[in-house]
Amino acid sequence: MLQLPATEAAAWVPGSPFRLPPPSPASSDFPFLGEAVIPLVNKLQDIFSQLGSSSNIDLPQVAVVGSQSSGKSSVLEALVGRDFLPRGSDICTRRPLVLQLVQTSRRPEDRTELLEWGEFLHVPGRRFTDFGAIRKEIQAETDRELGTNKGISEKQIRLKIFSPNVLNITLVDLPGITKVPVGDQPTDIEARIRTMILTYIKHETCIILAVSPANADLANSDALQMARIADPDGSRTIGVITKLDIMDRGTDARNFLLGNVIPLRLGYIGVVNRCQEDIIAKKSIRDALTYEESFFRSKPVYHNLADRCGIPQLAIRLNTILVQHIKAILPDLKARIGIQLVTLQKELASYGEITESKSGLGALLLNILTKYSQGFQSVVDGKNEEMSTTELSGGARIHYIFQSIFVRSLEEVDPCDDLNNDDIRTAIQNATGPKNVLFVPEVPFELLVRRQIARLLEPSLQCARFIYDELVKISHRCETLELQRFPHLRRRIEEVVASFLREGLSPAETMIGHLIEMEMDYINTSHPAFIGGSKAVEMALNQQRHAKTLASKDVQDLERPSSLPEKQAKAAPRVSAAAPEKATTSSSSSSGSSWGISSIFSSSEVRQSANGSSKEHVPARSYAEPVQAPLESSFSSIQLREPPATLRASDAQGEQETLEIAVTRLLLKSYYDIVRKNIQDLVPKAIMHFLVNHVKRELHTVFIRKLYRENLFEEMLQEKEDIAVKRKRCKEILRVLQQAAWELDTNFY
Repeated sequence: MLQLPATEAAAWVPGSPFRLPPPSPASSDFPFLGEAVIPLVNKLQDIFSQLGSSSNIDLPQVAVVGSQSSGKSSVLEALVGRDFLPRGSDICTRRPLVLQLVQTSRRPEDRTELLEWGEFLHVPGRRFTDFGAIRKEIQAETDRELGTNKGISEKQIRLKIFSPNVLNITLVDLPGITKVPVGDQPTDIEARIRTMILTYIKHETCIILAVSPANADLANSDALQMARIADPDGSRTIGVITKLDIMDRGTDARNFLLGNVIPLRLGYIGVVNRCQEDIIAKKSIRDALTYEESFFRSKPVYHNLADRCGIPQLAIRLNTILVQHIKAILPDLKARIGIQLVTLQKELASYGEITESKSGLGALLLNILTKYSQGFQSVVDGKNEEMSTTELSGGARIHYIFQSIFVRSLEEVDPCDDLNNDDIRTAIQNATGPKNVLFVPEVPFELLVRRQIARLLEPSLQCARFIYDELVKISHRCETLELQRFPHLRRRIEEVVASFLREGLSPAETMIGHLIEMEMDYINTSHPAFIGGSKAVEMALNQQRHAKTLASKDVQDLERPSSLPEKQAKAAPRVSAAAPEKATTSSSSSSGSSWGISSIFSSSEVRQSANGSSKEHVPARSYAEPVQAPLESSFSSIQLREPPATLRASDAQGEQETLEIAVTRLLLKSYYDIVRKNIQDLVPKAIMHFLVNHVKRELHTVFIRKLYRENLFEEMLQEKEDIAVKRKRCKEILRVLQQAAWELDTNFY
């Protein structure tokens, strides 16, 4: 059995160079090296094992990695000093075995005290003093999980061995890397084993014990290849070279142990294993260690590498490295546990507690409704604690809809974009009735401007619907974790909020309709911002003069090379100047209409002349009754052509009509701009008053009126089934973390 002496007088073999180092003043209790921190980590591992795979706390540990039949099991048994692992020609380790070695004190005077025993976490309270029984229990527990074939599982087996002959070390024996599937193993067994190994060794808290046989090429070692993936710089990998005694004659592992082949910061340890013949012959660990000592003593090449040879040196190296590693990461471990404690306490608080009393249920319901109402208001007002920094939300989106969508869209609309000249001419002619026009008529202007104002109704209503949709989204954001406990209450709240928002949308839409109707019902041509008829005529005449000047220049440029007669060349300017002169005279001499616009239109002769040139030969504005000719008349009767079913304005557009159209367009645009600004200002106000602010003010009152009823308490406060499970699980994790934090506070400072 492996003995670890505490003084320099004790040695493995008298006269052997492989003595344990003498105790230093700073470590006079060398056999109990790490007795404080390693048992602490063992306790933490036992604590977190209660959580199974749900634990995300990575504890310090040593993972043993190697290919199948690389000698992993022999190394572990040599460290313990006992035969206790399953053996065989096929894969033996099919589940991760967490092996905690706990050094106990020697009391030879107390014969009744157990010196060595093992305990399984899945068999609490039972001590296994027979290590053969430990082997059988490992095999039985593996079979209970996987059956008797050769499948593998990630579920751990946790074994704790107490002995005075071990140093405090925690190791994880992982399944050996195999190439060929056997039994019921899947075809991708190698990939699965490698994935399992990586889940352990990828964490920075894990020390990798890479086991490689000396009789194989170290560069092709599966263990070192896996270690290099998880630990590229080799800062947390210890190499173990096994089977040194069966290397080819004339070769040795000196270069391996010195790190000349594949360097590792933590170095290499060379060991001699028991062969299969030794195991069958039941050669004891004590005898195997004696053979190991004699082997190294007989090989001069290893004499100056005593600190890198033998199981005792491996135990010391592992113990020392693990203690240093644990001390380095425990502060961070303590901090991470503290952070998780705070997070879990908040989560548990969100699940709440179950209460049975009516008063308790009422208080809980009132609290949920109040928090929801306050949350809704805070999101709209931009005072939410969980405000996003990546996108606009809440009230900011409402402001964006008002200013960047609604207002900007109305500003981009041209009130005359859907009106052509024929439409305006037709409206003007229809407004005169059977008479010829003497003044600019108000009727076509009001008709056309009302039609443009009516176009503002649809975008205004659409703006209200956009705000309604945003409020629905805000209502969903107000759902807390506490509300998710109760699906019935959540559904009722959604129904009440949706109904209340619809109730607020209706008066907002009605008010918007009234605003548009008000603008249409009274065309206020006395508005100070309205340009008026005189100003419109002046602007139209200026536009007409400017257009004719440009046209005259174009005509002169075209006629100059054609050598037209001088009379014709001089006649053109006189004709072009006649219309504006006549129009100006008419404008200044008229008595004016209700806008104060003088008569600017042509006489009846001019109108008739213009109409007479129409392709349809539209008759005069007044029609005479058909005269019945005597039947006996010898003269042929004159038959009038039937008027067409649809009459349109004359295609020939005179200067007077051009001026009328220009004036009408200017008046339309001026008045539309006034109405547009009113609507841009009043529609958002109506939506805010009737919808947004109304919901903010009255939501809590509506909740109390419709939901806070004693006969509904039990129905609405029925929890989801998974909430109870989550609460229980959260309490369990919280208890484990609190227990771990207490252990750290008590034993680490």
